[in-house]
Amino acid sequence: MASASKRIIPGFGLSFGLTLAYLGLIVIIPMSFIAIKSSGLGWSAFWDTVLDPRILAGYRVSFSSALIAALINSVFGLILAWALTRYRFPGRRVIDALIELPFALPTAVAGIALTSLYSDKGWIGKELAVFGLKVAYTELGIIVALTFITIPFVVRSVQPVLEQLDGVYEEAGRILGASPGRIFLRIIFPEITPALLTGFGLAFARALGEYGSVIFIAGNMPFKTEIAPLLIMSKLEQFNYAEATAVALVMLVASFIIMFAINCIQARAAAFVKE
Repeated sequence: MASASKRIIPGFGLSFGLTLAYLGLIVIIPMSFIAIKSSGLGWSAFWDTVLDPRILAGYRVSFSSALIAALINSVFGLILAWALTRYRFPGRRVIDALIELPFALPTAVAGIALTSLYSDKGWIGKELAVFGLKVAYTELGIIVALTFITIPFVVRSVQPVLEQLDGVYEEAGRILGASPGRIFLRIIFPEITPALLTGFGLAFARALGEYGSVIFIAGNMPFKTEIAPLLIMSKLEQFNYAEATAVALVMLVASFIIMFAINCIQARAAAFVKE
């Protein structure tokens, strides 16, 4: 009995203390500094800064583009994960490795490459221009860049779940006469929903703070294609640290609320699957 009660890792008190200490040094203290630095403005100047029309336009571009990119990747990332786990075909390992490319590629390089491809004279951009569709230097270009950067988060979140999913339930559904669509919606989709929500949340958070790949393809036109991170960088370059941290604080709070809501939905989905 004595040996069975021994823990492989330290007890709860030590583990929890180390966890809080690590999170404090790496996350909580740096995030708190943003609030402390922005407090130097005073309430009136703070609200004037964060409610400036140009800043509000930057929030809109950042949040809407990140949301659309995360939603697109939730659909196509699921399709990619499904193809990589359920089928065997030539070049499968190469495609699987290419999924990781946005992780390894410097974001500035990705931005330059996408801008070259989607500009009016680029390989893809000039073909789209025939149909009157302009990508580079528009909000659509921002969404393209964010989609490229965040696709691995969804694929790598869903892929392990699909690989471990027991095929017995699917076979039982086929035997009982269920259609492929019904099997997916009633058997497979509930199992992968928590992982899909995780991938969506990670993709959204990553897209929201992206800077390097976006500034080249966005065009950075005020009120149209300026993202919030660019406005923060602009204020930092002007040595206006208090206003930069004020804008960053709004982004931080809004991101935390959204991520907390996604985590709550994910927990409910996971609890529903277990039931």
